[in-house]
Amino acid sequence: MTGQRPPAARWAEHDREWRDPADVAAGWTGAGRIDPALLKSRARGRWWEIVEDLGVTLIVTREYEHLALSLRAEGGKLRVGWLRLPHPSGVAVDPVRNEVHIACTRNPNAIVTLRPAAGMLDREDVAPGNPGLPLMPHTTRWLPGSIYLHDLAMIRGALHANSVGSNSILRFDGDGWERVWWPLAIEREDGPAFGRNYLQLNSIAAGATLADSFFTASADRTSARRPGHRNFPVDRRGVLFSGATREPATRGLTRPHSARFADGEVWLDDSGYGTVGPVSGGVYEPAARLPGWTRGLCMIGPWAIVGTSRVIPRFSQYAPGLDAGTSVCGLHAIDRRTGEIAGSLIWPSGNQIFAIEAVPSSVTTGFPFGGRLPHRAPDDRVRALFYAWRPGGPPNTTGSDDQR
Repeated sequence: MTGQRPPAARWAEHDREWRDPADVAAGWTGAGRIDPALLKSRARGRWWEIVEDLGVTLIVTREYEHLALSLRAEGGKLRVGWLRLPHPSGVAVDPVRNEVHIACTRNPNAIVTLRPAAGMLDREDVAPGNPGLPLMPHTTRWLPGSIYLHDLAMIRGALHANSVGSNSILRFDGDGWERVWWPLAIEREDGPAFGRNYLQLNSIAAGATLADSFFTASADRTSARRPGHRNFPVDRRGVLFSGATREPATRGLTRPHSARFADGEVWLDDSGYGTVGPVSGGVYEPAARLPGWTRGLCMIGPWAIVGTSRVIPRFSQYAPGLDAGTSVCGLHAIDRRTGEIAGSLIWPSGNQIFAIEAVPSSVTTGFPFGGRLPHRAPDDRVRALFYAWRPGGPPNTTGSDDQR
């Protein structure tokens, strides 16, 4: 056939494919070719000093850039790692099993679970060495795209998730999942309305049980105007649902996200107005206003680590209280006692933050990729790590299983 390549050329091309561990870990070719501009950041105030003092590795998802980042500081040195994933959103840390779960919301949905490496296998073809505690891929769970995962949380030792596409909360157990909670607002005579996204139920403040938990949503009732419609009303229509009553506990929010507990109090991001603050007596009280769409919230001691995102033009109607032109992509350390912004990390070329979680740096040093430009081949350190890492198992696995 005219123009057909000889077999040797095709075979050589096939031989070159899937050689980058970043491609294999992410499941798509090209994942290792990251735009270096996405990693360039600018610190303000005491940002890195605060991160180092806290002794944590921050896990941050930037969903529209298909990028998860790890951030830590040690001895004044900054450590930034990355992992490409398809549209990563929620993150949950299981401190018992030393696992990090990341939700991916492309079609199909996926939950990627990572564990720190325990060391290197004893191999004759790899030089011995200590890789540190990099987060390595452990398992991937595939789910229907209509589940539309957002937030993840651990409740009573089990992984839970917002199914935005079905207005409900899912619990994962073994290989399966089930709906375990939904607001009364979707109840109908013929059963709950699981067949379409009506409320944009999108975050979990995880309590000791589902009844002790709270959930944010953009609306408190079903309507013909749904999330995604340009005329979907959002200004002051958002709510915080009570897990116990399944009714709104707080109203008057605008596209709220990232509900979290701190000292028995629920904090959340009121995204459409770029604020963050606690809910007291059923009333939301902004503690700080930030330069962007607030989403992502991690509570560590006296600090609230808050994410801000740019306002995507096609979603500008969801941000009535923001100036799109001055919005930035970054993280901000807020003193919960005063509302002071003590430090920030800004990505000038960044776009969207979704989730922020913290893992003790004694547990993991973060993602294994970092610091190389897109046109360079994977370095020998990364190749050796993925070739011979020794998987780490959860501590006290047998004891934990016996107690279930």
